[in-house]
Amino acid sequence: MFNILKTINEKPKPFQFYTAEELWTDEHTSKKMLEYHLNEAIDVSSRNANFINQSTSWIIKKFDLNEKSNVLDFGCGPGLYTNRFAERGINVTGVDFSKRSIEYAMQIASSKNLKVNYINRNYLNYETQDRFDLITMIMCDFCALSPNQRGIMLSKFKELLNPSGNILLDVYSLKSFNQREERAFYEFNHLDNFWSPEEYYCFINTFKYCNEKVILDKYTIIEKAQTRVIYNWLQYYCIETLKREFEDKDFEVLEVYSDVCGQLYNTKSLEFAVVAK
Repeated sequence: MFNILKTINEKPKPFQFYTAEELWTDEHTSKKMLEYHLNEAIDVSSRNANFINQSTSWIIKKFDLNEKSNVLDFGCGPGLYTNRFAERGINVTGVDFSKRSIEYAMQIASSKNLKVNYINRNYLNYETQDRFDLITMIMCDFCALSPNQRGIMLSKFKELLNPSGNILLDVYSLKSFNQREERAFYEFNHLDNFWSPEEYYCFINTFKYCNEKVILDKYTIIEKAQTRVIYNWLQYYCIETLKREFEDKDFEVLEVYSDVCGQLYNTKSLEFAVVAK
């Protein structure tokens, strides 16, 4: 038992393990994630409906999107942005590796007679001959990637953008990082059976990497039949560090906002958004 508890509480190296695909593709957890996505009153997997409506309107105005524009949304989930873009006549592609979310997005698009190109794929592996005027990655998806994966995505952005195209994405700020604390606890059937329909104990370890500005939420799910470990990594940024990452891949950060609604940047913001070319 001592050795088991020691393993549960071990702190790995930053981004040592990657289990995001299991989180989003597992039959049970993907159903739970979709429920969070579609709860319009909370900001968990997606932001609330009022925010998304405001954000969509600002993005369309900001980037002068119209029926001639091509937009690519990485991590589109159940189509909360992509279907809204399509309702305004914009040509849009949504990529996500949650099959359940993509199927839901396609169902809504079909019911509204919207033309959206939905692709069920890990966006790290996405390739196309199409080129885009705007690429979005919203809800701080960029932060969940390792440094190597972020480099892959930035190279992919460059490959997929039209020469005059823009990137819009948001990230967690150092203000948010400073509010996080290390902790360890366990809970029976954590988050109302989020991890499994069967009974389980979930051990939750939050590790803080001060030098790297990284947070890990490590979930050890112990069921009668199996034990699983899920690693949820998040990178936190100041404006300067994000700019350097972009500049290393020949991008220039043009503008900084407090969010993807275009609110003026505030140093107290828990996240911030950037526009880059």
